[in-house]
Amino acid sequence: MGTPITDAEFGRMLREFEASAFRLELQSAYSEPTEHATVARFLAGDPQPPIEVPELRDWFDQIRRLTSEGKTITRVRVHEDPPTDYQRWERWIGRWNTEAGEDITYLTRQQAHDIGLLPDAGDTDWWLLDDTTLILMRFDRDGRRIHNEIEKDPTVVARSRGWRNLAVRSAKRMGAAA
Repeated sequence: MGTPITDAEFGRMLREFEASAFRLELQSAYSEPTEHATVARFLAGDPQPPIEVPELRDWFDQIRRLTSEGKTITRVRVHEDPPTDYQRWERWIGRWNTEAGEDITYLTRQQAHDIGLLPDAGDTDWWLLDDTTLILMRFDRDGRRIHNEIEKDPTVVARSRGWRNLAVRSAKRMGAAA
């Protein structure tokens, strides 16, 4: 188990990494209070452009800034087949992420299992920063993030690098309608 970090420390680390950031997303849905209204509008057939949501706009601006500095931000999303309502929304807003400079690809949950990507419990997503630092994000069953931990144990980080490489090699790009 890693060392707990605050949301402020977590945010700082995502702004200040040196060269690369990789995110593995495993949840079927995320319960982020700042997203509830925009997800509901999408599901009601009245999608709100994510740039109108201050927290999402701030993320896109951060991606633009970091990638303009030559840093890479890569994400693999493990989705259900068919995708959940939340995952359909994620696929729709993914266009804004990629336009900002983030590289996003997808695997189905079955594909992830088939390639051996999911040996752990599915309640933990993670960011791998600069191939040396892991931020573990723990979630409850409803997709609420309950805490974050930093992990620098070389064995744990090396295992995550291997999973990252496997995920990136196996994942595919898909359009918003997929």
